[in-house]
Amino acid sequence: MAGFDIALAQDFLIALLIGALVGIEREKHKNNDHPGSFAGVRTYILFAQLGAVSAWLSAFLQTHWLFIAALAAVTVIVLSAYYLENKTKAVALGLTSELSAITVCLLGGAVLFGFAEIAVSLAILTSAILAFREPLHGLINKIGADDLYAGLKLLIASFIVLPLLPNEAVDPWQALNPYKLWLLVILISGLSLVGYVAVRSLGSVKGTMITALTGGLVSSTAMTLSFARSSKTQTDSSAANRLAAGILLSWLVMLGRVMLIVSAVSFPLVQQLLWPLLGLAMLTSVSAMAFFLASHRLQSASVATAVPVTNPFSLWSAIQFALLFALVLLLVKLAEHYAPGQGLYWLAALAGLTDVDAISLSLADYASRSQSFDLAATGIGIAIFSNSVVKTVMVWVAGTRNLAVRLSAVMLILSGLGLLLFRIS
Repeated sequence: MAGFDIALAQDFLIALLIGALVGIEREKHKNNDHPGSFAGVRTYILFAQLGAVSAWLSAFLQTHWLFIAALAAVTVIVLSAYYLENKTKAVALGLTSELSAITVCLLGGAVLFGFAEIAVSLAILTSAILAFREPLHGLINKIGADDLYAGLKLLIASFIVLPLLPNEAVDPWQALNPYKLWLLVILISGLSLVGYVAVRSLGSVKGTMITALTGGLVSSTAMTLSFARSSKTQTDSSAANRLAAGILLSWLVMLGRVMLIVSAVSFPLVQQLLWPLLGLAMLTSVSAMAFFLASHRLQSASVATAVPVTNPFSLWSAIQFALLFALVLLLVKLAEHYAPGQGLYWLAALAGLTDVDAISLSLADYASRSQSFDLAATGIGIAIFSNSVVKTVMVWVAGTRNLAVRLSAVMLILSGLGLLLFRIS
């Protein structure tokens, strides 16, 4: 006699729990909104068991027709129940419960076919979708036509255009990678969209700060451009201070990224950079806090009606920035090829126009090989200064004058402090 199969028993238990998970939510929904609905928790457990048993027998008999027949039977049952229920109702009901019953049967079968992990994950997702009915409907009501078009454009750029591009350099200097450049377009556009959603969902202050923090982890340059463009659509009295605080917060994250990158490659260089970067970080954080408090004070004092926030998504603006980024990358490669050694500082300045991470990593590696820690530290300082200048210029070009003036004042103070600290170090 064959022994008890513990693994098989576990699979059946998982299938029954999937039915119970979805069934509990449907039972609550039936009791609250649709008394007399066709299915409750016990029915969903039986649907999951039917799917599991039919899948097990199909695998044992090496035919999938038994499972297909069971699924067809469940479909006929739930559609018949839907027809009979609607026949006695003045208003037509939705198909949510019926479709979830068919889903439970499929998930129960998936467990016995060997896909327990994905079945459990999908069951949790199904229950969440069913339970969060009101929040989802509220979110849909807030989405305008422009928001929908922006999301579709971003999806097309991400999942249709991006896979078609070559992920290799296409120029003789190995500087321009179409895949990575288009990825930058998606990043900038996505940050604009995420920031817009965060502001609408969490409020202007919280949404801006959270977006700045997360966006700064990816690219403070892209985050600065995104907020600069947002300043054209957020015209309330506290917008300039709020966005300035957000931009400075992303700059603060950038300084932390530089320190982490350098520490991973050359610890002696960290000792050279510690006090200069710490001083810049302290001034940046104080400035960001000052703008944040000013924004909060203005917002609290304001009694005017809130200005509607419009979607700042623009694929063309992101493409323009990516083209500029490509030009700078090409210049960096040319400087590296034709002006090595003496052109290290020029290279750092050029590289800083687009990104600080890459040049920081390169200089840290150079310092670890050549022991030229002073030279590498100065180069990183130049790259940070260059990057700050470019981001400030971006704000002047893409943002409002109020925002640009605030950031320019902070950038000048940071530059003076950076010159002093890097010279001392």
